[in-house]
Amino acid sequence: MTKIHVYFMPGMAASPSIFERIHLPTDIFEMHLLEWVLPNKNESLREYAKRMAINIKHENVILVGVSFGGILVQEMKPFVNAQKVIIISSVKSNAELPRRMKIAKTTKAYKLIPTKLFENIELLAKYTFGSSIIKQRIKLYEKFLSVRDKVYLDWAIEQIINWDRTETDNEIIHIHGEADEVFPIKHIKECISVKGGTHIMIITKYKWLNENLPKIMLDSK
Repeated sequence: MTKIHVYFMPGMAASPSIFERIHLPTDIFEMHLLEWVLPNKNESLREYAKRMAINIKHENVILVGVSFGGILVQEMKPFVNAQKVIIISSVKSNAELPRRMKIAKTTKAYKLIPTKLFENIELLAKYTFGSSIIKQRIKLYEKFLSVRDKVYLDWAIEQIINWDRTETDNEIIHIHGEADEVFPIKHIKECISVKGGTHIMIITKYKWLNENLPKIMLDSK
């Protein structure tokens, strides 16, 4: 049997190590981990997605993206032969962004975010994972949040806030935690909800994901 190739894209600033607890049946699936590269000067999200799509080396793949990685894999979809696109802890259009992000877009307040300070891992973890993170976990997050380049962070925040997708792609499969702080579920339409799942459920709810992802991936709908 030909294996299904599954490509995973981590969230903003995150390394592929966030997927270290995700295990798919190896007789059916082959996992490939993508990682962030630095954006070119004035590169649009679409241009970046096209460049990232070069890393997809197989046909009929499944793309899985977490948070900002979920936004990116949706933008990669036109450039990739994908049988499914699954997003986790993410959004399907700018309508699903929380109010504070919509206000930031209008006021351009995101330009004032001192991304230089994100060299402080605790601050970056709070911004990317939500404010409920526990201090004892900071060392753990230090491993997961490896992309701290100011150019990348400025670019990534701007792409999220200014994402221009207004229509939801109905083919996208969306898995979302009921306790997500970054993208509250009250703004999310049509998703597979995970009880107790926070924005970092790729790490904390790996047992649920390991049990359910294969079924979701093999579902013919």
